[in-house]
Amino acid sequence: MSGETTSGELEPVPEISARDLQAIYAHARACFPEECCGFLIAAGESAELVRCENWQNRYHQVDPETYARTAERAYTFGGRDLRRLADSLDSERPATIVYHSHPRVGAYFSDEDTRAADSAGWPVDYLVVDCQEDRVVEAILFRREGEGYIEVARYPGS
Repeated sequence: MSGETTSGELEPVPEISARDLQAIYAHARACFPEECCGFLIAAGESAELVRCENWQNRYHQVDPETYARTAERAYTFGGRDLRRLADSLDSERPATIVYHSHPRVGAYFSDEDTRAADSAGWPVDYLVVDCQEDRVVEAILFRREGEGYIEVARYPGS
């Protein structure tokens, strides 16, 4: 879990292993120019990386008014992935980080990211990957603090 403890102190930043970070970067490059998405269950060397399929284009085709953005500018988990994430949150090994890429636009926590995270209400941190045509520039980990999301860690690209 991430965020504040009952004492008001920020919880430690969950560790992302080099193996998982490289796998996330590979996922971002494989999905480019669309956004990739997924999550980490637990943290560190014992974490389990769950690569998810971005269903945004499917939702956009069915309801382009509600889902105005395509997968090049948004992500949506499919039902099975969403269920797995939700189930993990009720387990002894909960998801700690949800990740997605930002193709061509940099790693920042957008207004859309804020709306989606606030709506979901998951007790996780969010990793945003800056994926360009030729490389991953960097990734930034964000955490809810007060009314917004702040940077809590930065990772070099590959």
